[in-house]
Amino acid sequence: MGLPPAFAREKKHHRKIDCEGFLRSDGLWDIDVHMVDTRTYDCAYDELHRGGVIRAGEAVHDMWLRFTIDLDFLIHDVHAASDQTPFSICPRAAEAMRSLVGLHIGSGWMKQVRERIGSESSCTHLMDLLGQLAATAYQTLHAALEEREAKRESRDKPPIIDTCVALSSSGEVVKNRWPEFYRPPPKRTSEA
Repeated sequence: MGLPPAFAREKKHHRKIDCEGFLRSDGLWDIDVHMVDTRTYDCAYDELHRGGVIRAGEAVHDMWLRFTIDLDFLIHDVHAASDQTPFSICPRAAEAMRSLVGLHIGSGWMKQVRERIGSESSCTHLMDLLGQLAATAYQTLHAALEEREAKRESRDKPPIIDTCVALSSSGEVVKNRWPEFYRPPPKRTSEA
């Protein structure tokens, strides 16, 4: 079905984000994110960088992130690269991402990220990619996490429950897939 037909328009910007997850031979997991921004027009940011003009179709941003994590979402290693940027200083921010080693991806982790990487040493675009990276990490590890949980005698409530309409603890998916965590919806009282 997709989106409805669009009004007459002219494309100005294209952002492509590619996310991949890999199981490594050492049992850890690599999550790679690559982002490229292009424009349909020439633009200028820094007269001393890239000849002073970024031509239409050239990457304004071409950035990479790789996190190496374990099944507990502990970050073991981080690599970042900013191959194309609008300002010559931008690639310095990639090194700041290494300070995230030792954090756990999960609830509240973005607060910890901001504590470790202040705006004066970060890159807006690399920081934005962290949400994509976290979502890809969960999708990548999901089957392995389910397999690990199935081996436990008493199972904890899967963290994915109650994260969206499909996975509501009072919904059919949870009732069928995780019946032990199903909670009937509250009964509605009729108003007089």
